[in-house]
Amino acid sequence: MRVRFIVALSVLLMGASASAHHSFSSEYDSSKPVTLQGVVTKVEWMNPHVYFYVNVKDDTGKVNNWALEMGAPSGLQRQGWTRNTLQVGDTVKVEGSAARNGTKLANARNVYKDGKKMGAASSEGQGN
Repeated sequence: MRVRFIVALSVLLMGASASAHHSFSSEYDSSKPVTLQGVVTKVEWMNPHVYFYVNVKDDTGKVNNWALEMGAPSGLQRQGWTRNTLQVGDTVKVEGSAARNGTKLANARNVYKDGKKMGAASSEGQGN
């Protein structure tokens, strides 16, 4: 009885984890590249993906807050990131792919801070 409960609980937890994860192509369009430059307003370092937010001026001078998705914390750490690499107030440039739905959301491919190019553990091109 106890073993069945543990197995059932494991299946439920795996399902919740899988539903929280999404494929790159379901949300982002690699044929819509974006390059953004602005000031970091928030950083969310958590699984399954790290998000950060940047105030970006558009061509008319209006400031828009963009949400940028990166890979999982473990993937970023393998690329040399720590939870303190990006801080609120940092000026960054980001290259990535825009969201399919046209919102101010993008998947970050590269982040530039202080002139240094850093990867973003993006899932683009990985078939997921």
